[in-house]
Amino acid sequence: MSEVRTLHRGRFLALLDDGGWEYVTRIRGRAVVAIVATTPDAIVLVEQRRAAVGRTVIELPAGLVGDHDGSESEAILDAAQRELLEETGFEATDWSVVLEGPVSAGLTDETVTLLRATGLTRVTDGGGDDSESITVHVVPLAQAQAFLRAAAARGCAIDHKVLTGLWVAGQPWDQRPIEG
Repeated sequence: MSEVRTLHRGRFLALLDDGGWEYVTRIRGRAVVAIVATTPDAIVLVEQRRAAVGRTVIELPAGLVGDHDGSESEAILDAAQRELLEETGFEATDWSVVLEGPVSAGLTDETVTLLRATGLTRVTDGGGDDSESITVHVVPLAQAQAFLRAAAARGCAIDHKVLTGLWVAGQPWDQRPIEG
């Protein structure tokens, strides 16, 4: 077993070396939640600029677990409820875990828990916290693929978890590529 060395530590991330394999870890926040939030006929998506990819991305509502002072032991469900409300303005009455797994196993130790949220009620406008500028889209499931293709055509990246979310919501992708 090799010793893990810290090659660089920033404010939010650290670059580690484990026997010659370099990867990134978060300094704060122990996991990520992503939420497939649906009404009987629509899915809730968010749009925001992401510096790491240099463009706007269409995503599922998501966020870090335990990244605020005093919340290091935050439960997955509590984080999901907080993020859904913060980003989209929705609360949900019914929650279930769909899966948990690595985000990018060769790059980071980060994991994501995908949850399904139903029984939605809109209580605020959403849009994120003071550090975020999020546009909320409530997209009819029957129009989701056209919506994503149009977003890609205007230059948005489409996070692959959105396609998983559509599958969970009973709207599998039609297999035609997204061009953008």
